[in-house]
Amino acid sequence: MSEVYNLPEPPVAGDPVVFNANYDGNSNTPIVIDNGSTFFRYGWATQENGPHVQPNLVAKFRDKRSNRQVLLFGDSVDVEPQARAAAKSPWEGDHLNNSEALEAALDFAFLHLGIDTSTVDHPIIMTERLCTLSQSRSIVSEMMFELYSVPGVTYAVDSLMSFAYNLAPVPADRRDGLVLSFNTASTSVVPVLGGVPIYSKTRRLPFGGLQASQYLVKLLQLKYPTFPATNLLALPQNGTWLYQTFSEFSLDYKETLRQLNDPDAQAEKIKTEEELAALAEKRKESGRRLQEEAARRRAEKLQEKERYLEELLALRKSKDDEGEEAFAEQLEEADIESEKALDDLIKKLEADLKRAKKKDAPEDELTEEPTFPLLDVPDEELDEEGLKEKRRQKLNKGLYEARVRMKEEKAKEKAAAEEEARLEEQERENDFEAWSAKLRSDHERLAAKMREREKKKAELSDRKSAANQARMRNIATLTTDQLPARKRRKRGDDDDDFGMDDADFDIYREIGGGDGLSEEEDLNQLKTIETRLLAHDPNFSVSNTWASISTRKSALIRAFCPAYDAETMQDPTTKHQMTLNVERWKVPEAWFTPSMAGVDCAGLGEIINNILGSFTVQDRNVFLTGGSSQIPNLQPRVLSTIRQLLPPDTEISVKLAQNPQLDAWYGMAAFARTPEFGTPATGMISKADYEEYGADRIRTWWGGNPNYVI
Repeated sequence: MSEVYNLPEPPVAGDPVVFNANYDGNSNTPIVIDNGSTFFRYGWATQENGPHVQPNLVAKFRDKRSNRQVLLFGDSVDVEPQARAAAKSPWEGDHLNNSEALEAALDFAFLHLGIDTSTVDHPIIMTERLCTLSQSRSIVSEMMFELYSVPGVTYAVDSLMSFAYNLAPVPADRRDGLVLSFNTASTSVVPVLGGVPIYSKTRRLPFGGLQASQYLVKLLQLKYPTFPATNLLALPQNGTWLYQTFSEFSLDYKETLRQLNDPDAQAEKIKTEEELAALAEKRKESGRRLQEEAARRRAEKLQEKERYLEELLALRKSKDDEGEEAFAEQLEEADIESEKALDDLIKKLEADLKRAKKKDAPEDELTEEPTFPLLDVPDEELDEEGLKEKRRQKLNKGLYEARVRMKEEKAKEKAAAEEEARLEEQERENDFEAWSAKLRSDHERLAAKMREREKKKAELSDRKSAANQARMRNIATLTTDQLPARKRRKRGDDDDDFGMDDADFDIYREIGGGDGLSEEEDLNQLKTIETRLLAHDPNFSVSNTWASISTRKSALIRAFCPAYDAETMQDPTTKHQMTLNVERWKVPEAWFTPSMAGVDCAGLGEIINNILGSFTVQDRNVFLTGGSSQIPNLQPRVLSTIRQLLPPDTEISVKLAQNPQLDAWYGMAAFARTPEFGTPATGMISKADYEEYGADRIRTWWGGNPNYVI
């Protein structure tokens, strides 16, 4: 059964960030910073409760209320509407190029940690992208040494630190594996032997979580081009939430598509009798509530009219009690033009009240037969008022007799309908199969007639179609026909008898391109037949009705885009719903087939095959890290992909990081607490190295990058 989910609500202002007031300036504790594209994680290497995490967004704008320049970072950006429009990230894809945003993020982090001095006298270990550009590294190094005067900086690759943290019990010289890092803007595959990355065999796939969420949004926009809430769908946080919540990897994508291609596999489960009875009871209850509400409103209007009538009657009575002048003033206050207008208004209200009470009274309630005494009195014996009253009684008698005849006709029709229903029920009980076959045959005949009518309408929309040309010939024939030469006839003998037969008017239907009256009759017959079949034939469901048949486009589309009943369609939220089906598996499949998303490169399967072919290690260990590695079924999908590339007896282990989003920070924190940290052998760059070799140079070590090394 399908489920309905709501987009997450926009974030609200939470508790303010409390800066640390117990800063120890004499401490030499390292500061660990994971500068990610999505989140900025920071903290002391010794803190046990994990890092502080903030969205890596900075907004600088002028506040309209205070007319002051405001700089916001992290969660505050999502809370302030003005800030969301001006939000920027230090990153552009995999390249760090916004130094102003990075400076704001670092200022916030150092202030949050309680550093209130002019310099940051703590060594720092910080992540950077695999094979980062010289420009990006220069921005960070210049900021660290020139702006904050840190004693030293160590740059580490996040995926390697996560790998080392999860394999900490294993000796460093025995840490072998293939590290798959699923980042925001890319995916990297790094082989590691003896704890040392082999960068010559490392490969990078330019497809990450950001591209996956954008790909999902594009698919949904293409699927729902007229979706009313397109602006909400285009928001990055909503696209990311949809991708992270509903996407999953398929073990065999082609087999999944074959299963999805079967409409029966996508159809909703058949409801049980109890569920159908509950739905019917729910509809009855809804109808009963609507009827009660309508009756309550009618009663309120009736009471209001009765009160108004009492006020008008009191006003008319005041003429005798208070005099003409006071009566005229009261008429003016009541916005009534004259006494005659008052009498007309009273008569109208009395008639409305009488009619309303008759309508609410039961139909079978006996009413007295009206009398018309003046009809038997000769006109000579009546004055002018009496003649008027006699004419009124004559009119009322005609109306009364007409109502009586109509009531008798309705009674006859009701009796005939009851007799027809009795005969039909008898026929159904005697031979249900024949009864059902007859109704189904009539239903199919009328449906075929309706399809033929729709086809003809479609043909008439084409100017060159045979049906449209025949219509034009009929019009031309009607306009050019000449009557035969007139003979001397008496006046009135020149009638051509057109219209005596109902079939004569078919020519207008042909010219107009339709037969509205006949179509309406067919629809009424279809509804009657469908009502009987739905009530008694268990093999006839709503999907077999003409309304369902005429609106369906194909069985597959009908399965992927479920139809809603009339009661559900009245709910305005239905128009703001979209159905996710094949997109759930199609978006993650782009990692293994990037061409689906328009990325011209090899997929993960081909990349892994090329890398593994370069090594002769018997045991194959694969390590998954990064935010997108949490998408369901990634581990079995990678295992099945590698299993097809290696000999059957090869042992394969696919392991997911304990915390794919935070393990890089935990790995750097654990390394910063070891005695090896802070030495040139483990990648520490000092202020002297920065001044001698330049801002883009680093020292080579097992957890760092191989490019621009000293």
